[in-house]
Amino acid sequence: MSTGTVTRADLAEALYREIGLSRTESAQLVESVIDHIIDALLRGETVKLAGFGTFSLRDKKERMGRNPKTGKAVPIEARRVLTFKPSQVMRERVDSALSPK
Repeated sequence: MSTGTVTRADLAEALYREIGLSRTESAQLVESVIDHIIDALLRGETVKLAGFGTFSLRDKKERMGRNPKTGKAVPIEARRVLTFKPSQVMRERVDSALSPK
């Protein structure tokens, strides 16, 4: 039954089926990869996965926003945000899969 979301368990199951690792090893591998990505980002590094995309942290300046309900101007504090930019390969694959044939 698909929920429309790929979970860590789904990734581990795919490793189990396609590579032949045990379910425990598959789950540990998924967790390890995610932990390495998070650790690199916390160190301020950019994470680039060829053919997939790039994760990076970006500092956003303080700015004025607007409450859509009241229309009142509200300051938005400076913050650090996580960004993901898909690679050209990924964009092309997704575009071709979604375009009508």
